[in-house]
Amino acid sequence: MNESIEYIGYAASFFVLLSFLMKKMTTLRLVNIVGCALFIWYGVMLNSIPIMITNCAILIVNIYYLLKTKAETSN
Repeated sequence: MNESIEYIGYAASFFVLLSFLMKKMTTLRLVNIVGCALFIWYGVMLNSIPIMITNCAILIVNIYYLLKTKAETSN
């Protein structure tokens, strides 16, 4: 495997792990979005459909709840 592809995977893992250390849910979701985006990129580089599908789904869930939280706090 290309070394640069591995670094993308390590960075993605780091951000997902880091997101679990966040106390605020909004921060957790934002950091997790970065990790998911990196995992999607990693999946594309590996041509791995399961990695791409899973992280696209998690990304959509995170964005949904971020937007929902924003809408609730603006009321």
